[in-house]
Amino acid sequence: MLVTLLAALVPLLAATLLTAPTASARPERAAAAPTATLTEVTDFGPNPSNLQMYLYVPDSVTVKPAVVVAVHYCTGSGPAMYSNTEWASLADRYGFVVVYPSVTRASKCFDVSSPQALKRGGGSDPVGIKSMVDWVSRTYSADPARIFATGISSGAMMTNVLLGDYPDVFSAGAAFSGVPFGCFATTDGSEWNSACSGGTVTHTPQEWGDLVRAAYPGYTGPRPRMQVWHGTEDDVLRYPNFGEEIKQWTNVLGVSQTPAAGDTPVAGWNRTRYGATGDRAPVEAISLQGIGHNLYVTGMAARALTFFGLDSSGPAPQPQPGSCKVTASTNAWNTGLTASVTLTNTSTTAINGWTLGFTLPTGQTITNGWGATYTPSSGAVTATNVSYNGTLAPNASVTLGYQANHTGNSAAPGAFTLNGTACTG
Repeated sequence: MLVTLLAALVPLLAATLLTAPTASARPERAAAAPTATLTEVTDFGPNPSNLQMYLYVPDSVTVKPAVVVAVHYCTGSGPAMYSNTEWASLADRYGFVVVYPSVTRASKCFDVSSPQALKRGGGSDPVGIKSMVDWVSRTYSADPARIFATGISSGAMMTNVLLGDYPDVFSAGAAFSGVPFGCFATTDGSEWNSACSGGTVTHTPQEWGDLVRAAYPGYTGPRPRMQVWHGTEDDVLRYPNFGEEIKQWTNVLGVSQTPAAGDTPVAGWNRTRYGATGDRAPVEAISLQGIGHNLYVTGMAARALTFFGLDSSGPAPQPQPGSCKVTASTNAWNTGLTASVTLTNTSTTAINGWTLGFTLPTGQTITNGWGATYTPSSGAVTATNVSYNGTLAPNASVTLGYQANHTGNSAAPGAFTLNGTACTG
């Protein structure tokens, strides 16, 4: 009797198992994370190196939002990247989602050197980060054409790796103090490549480009744009890596190594653009004169945002003509004077980071100043914001000033430029 009953149940059980999908196979949409707070997400997908995933979703998250993956530095973490960069506040303003991957290995450095990391789907950290992007894309119906990567130091190196491994996923990247894709490669299990960090690994543009193309053999689709930043005095990942990154990504994107445009958006910043002249050139490179490895400061993320094209208000912080107003006056005595300068943002968008250019009358030399950093002390002068007044909301003003010696002409400057654009008087 028991044998007969079992024989009858087995086909029924088998049919049930074949037709009822398991929980893991069901294409269910994951529960959305709380908004306006950093949230850890678990069980987000394949994660061979046990990364943690942290997520920030603003209250103002848009329909089909963009996604920014913000990758931390060595010894850092996802929460540290959240606390110490502006990406969450920019997400509040523009409605995109931010993913903060976090390393759990002892070094707190991302794997940018193993053979597994330097191959699409090869394993290690890039696979886990790709899973995070996939989770966000499913959960929030993210726009696949607006997924971006950015990072600092180890995170900058991972930005290069992500764009090489997954060119079909990322639209652009911004790497702050990094090295080219494949430069840190090792085969002995070591996380560190001293030749690369020392700036002694050099290749032709074609060779660098081939390293990227080898990560995803046969791929012929569009490649992500790249923005790279580097300090000339970097003593951790030496400055020659900056030039090697430019060689690599101009080759990958098929554009000339001769800049299409160059300017100085901030005193000491030399910016070159390759393949186009606008804010969304295929490759943009910013060299910071006299700056070391820890170059990341407030305002840089906003410039990366403009490069990504997520700043819907346009090319801030580079105002259009007539979008600023300056008034200036002096109070003179014998051979000295003080000057008061008021800058007003008359545009409809905030300015995040400003430089005010003007020319002192002949014979005047600045001896000290307040509200800005002044360089040089005479002739054509650039006043750069200090830490507490770098952001100017629409219609907001900031007052700065200086003390100067003069040889007879105590007049105030008569013409000003804000981030290279002429202001009205």
